[in-house]
Amino acid sequence: MKIRVWASLTFALLWLLKVTTRKQYIGADDLFARWNRGEQVIMAFWHSRIVLMRFGYRGSKACVMNSIHRDGEIITRVLKRFGIAAVRGSSSRGWVGGLKGMVEAYRLGYDLIVVPDGPRGPYQRAKSGVLQLARATGAPVYPTTYSAAWHIRIGSWDRLMIPFPFSRIVYVVGSPISVPEDTTTAQLEQKRQELEERLRTITGQADAYFEHS
Repeated sequence: MKIRVWASLTFALLWLLKVTTRKQYIGADDLFARWNRGEQVIMAFWHSRIVLMRFGYRGSKACVMNSIHRDGEIITRVLKRFGIAAVRGSSSRGWVGGLKGMVEAYRLGYDLIVVPDGPRGPYQRAKSGVLQLARATGAPVYPTTYSAAWHIRIGSWDRLMIPFPFSRIVYVVGSPISVPEDTTTAQLEQKRQELEERLRTITGQADAYFEHS
């Protein structure tokens, strides 16, 4: 009962943000072109920017990995109402099953959305799972983020950003990272560091956008 109530309240809040915020995109042309050609991708968001993650997605169908505890169930129900599928698992629990579920979703034509520092951090430290998915599927990884002109920050480990209704939103997309099938463990670590750096860079760019506008 509580899960259903929280899911309904969360959906209502997100719907309000969806219809009242004004959104624009920076660096997204290549990503949009891939979707227009019917190509699949992996999008990587920091955990602190998950509130409006759904509305940065402009493809046909996507799947995200959610944690298996109660909060993950709430998020799964909300995302389903917004047309996003989910598999259950995380870097700390159920990762193998979650990875298999994401690979299967990709084979069924879904784009994949991954939160590389979730669900419990450390803050803005990318884990290697998203690169393992890229190696298994051949899909490019697009670092993606957003910022809001009007927002609050929650005092959680991820410093979660919650935009206010009627705020301006800017989504910033970084250049994609490809992970060939024959990528070695050492090369995978280099790719992980590259993703982490690109996510930090575009997040700083997004935050600075409203400081100078």
